[in-house]
Amino acid sequence: MTASLAALRVPGADGVEVAVHRWGDPGELPPVYLQHGFVADTRLNWVGTGTVAVLLSAGRQVVGVDARGHGRSDKPHDPAAYGELRMADDLRRVADALGHDSFDLAGYSMGATVAMLVAVADRRVRRLVVGGAGAAFVEPGGARHHAVLMAELAAALEAADVAGVRHPTALAFRRIADALGADRRALAAHARAVHTRSADLAAVTAPTLVLAGDADPLAARPETLAAAIPGARVAVVPGDHTTALRAPAFAAALVDFLGEP
Repeated sequence: MTASLAALRVPGADGVEVAVHRWGDPGELPPVYLQHGFVADTRLNWVGTGTVAVLLSAGRQVVGVDARGHGRSDKPHDPAAYGELRMADDLRRVADALGHDSFDLAGYSMGATVAMLVAVADRRVRRLVVGGAGAAFVEPGGARHHAVLMAELAAALEAADVAGVRHPTALAFRRIADALGADRRALAAHARAVHTRSADLAAVTAPTLVLAGDADPLAARPETLAAAIPGARVAVVPGDHTTALRAPAFAAALVDFLGEP
């Protein structure tokens, strides 16, 4: 795969800087922005899964943003510095810094929330892919269940000994954080900055694909989420929340959808 360009750092409104990874040259279609999921980073979710390589093979320019607290971005430990709304503003500032007046946008899990928040407010988004998200984003009670999960994640990340973590989903994320050598205090701070999930998805004007794994409990009933976004389509690929991204069908569906004029 073509090596990425020199890393770029872009400051947010509060001065927290995010790291930006770039590949490829401008083409007929606008660049594709990629926003990763919680605990992960651009390289784990998008490079390691082969998605960046598939996009480059399709002639697309690619921009990956490490969310604040993740990857090579700044990692404050104050929950006030976090939340998907701040991350969405960071991504928009990256587009400003790079001078892109149109871009395609794909987000996974936490990144899907970020991507939807961007698309609600920013008409520069030409096409939108929402990965690893489902009905919980829009169903009554979804925000409450999300808040409970994030509290479990924060506790797991703050635990001195992983052996004491009992919640299976929280344990999986803690193990990923440990494997990456991530800043667990920064990640816990984001987990405590819970987004209320009150985005007006009816305001999304970009053609949208909701892309979910068939065994992903965090993206259950993706058709319900798609119904809240005007004209959105659904594609289901093999895999759970971790493995769906690695399924060749995931990158294929994403690239095919974003390749449409």
